Amino acid sequence: MTTPDLIGLVGVVIVLAAYFFLQAGKLILTGYKFSIMNAVGSSLILVSLFFNFNIASFVIESAWIAISIYGILKTLRQSNEI
Repeated sequence: MTTPDLIGLVGVVIVLAAYFFLQAGKLILTGYKFSIMNAVGSSLILVSLFFNFNIASFVIESAWIAISIYGILKTLRQSNEI
């Protein structure tokens, strides 16, 4: 296994853990932790794609990062309104 593969697999574990913790009630969808886990996990997957490129995976991971950043910013804005 190459280092980029290992980095990508760590990203997969983080994304899947975020989804599992959401389903298990350990994270809330509107919280920043879920979005941060998704952004970090997707970023690590993206790192692995730079070494073994796949356009479909690149598009979905890039979109996942953008959506996660939107969620983080939305959460931060709402917390400043309180």
